[in-house]
Amino acid sequence: MDRRVEMNDDISPVLKICVWVLLALVVAPLVVPVLMSVSDTPFITFPPQGFTTEWYGKVLTDAEAQGTFLFSLKLAGVVTLISLILGVPCAAGLVRYDLPGQGLILGLILSPLIVPLIVIGVALLQTFAMLGSRATFAQLVIGHTVVCLPYVIRTVSGSFVLVNRSLEDAASVMGASPLTVARRVVWPQVRPGICAGGIFAFIVSFDDYPISMWLADGRNFPVPLFLHSMIERSFDPSIAAMAALMIFFALLLVLMIEKAFGISLARLIS
Repeated sequence: MDRRVEMNDDISPVLKICVWVLLALVVAPLVVPVLMSVSDTPFITFPPQGFTTEWYGKVLTDAEAQGTFLFSLKLAGVVTLISLILGVPCAAGLVRYDLPGQGLILGLILSPLIVPLIVIGVALLQTFAMLGSRATFAQLVIGHTVVCLPYVIRTVSGSFVLVNRSLEDAASVMGASPLTVARRVVWPQVRPGICAGGIFAFIVSFDDYPISMWLADGRNFPVPLFLHSMIERSFDPSIAAMAALMIFFALLLVLMIEKAFGISLARLIS
């Protein structure tokens, strides 16, 4: 504890200012739509004029908005589950085994983090068109998984790197089965990384626009596309209210994970 206090005292004022400026740049775009969503004017204005929550009521009672939210929730849940099923074993294998061409494999897996999403969306659209696929939901699941999987692998890989292998060896020597070692020794150490990867995958899928823009249709319509259609139809504060609800939902998801698993936000970020 004293060491942490001492380290904080050693931080230069310039570094503190840089941290606060960076924090302001990150938080400001999130605060603006929240403020605009409570304006009582019939059009979006900033700074907001007056105060009202009627725009939230308009969005929450809209049947189309409810349908798109439930669809995005379902899509993000399926994508997160698939990403974890594929990503956790992949991360463990990349960290624990020396595979031929491991660097190339890792580069290909993480390439969606570098390649522009709109390029990936066009490529997926052309691929599905050549295959003659008409299963829109399956296409969205595949497209979102391609984008979300690198987040899971990257995050979980960091957790596996920090696993204390000597504890596994000690448990095995004491007669623990491989399943027991995985459940009682490895899982507590990698759980924060897996939960963080799942959160990233869910939020990225829920908020994804570039992939959904190319693969969605009228019956499979995620929230970001609905928000875009709202902007085209009318430019009132209900748009800001929809954006604010998406921000609140992401924060609520992180807090629920923290309470359910007892994982602090600092550990998820680290």
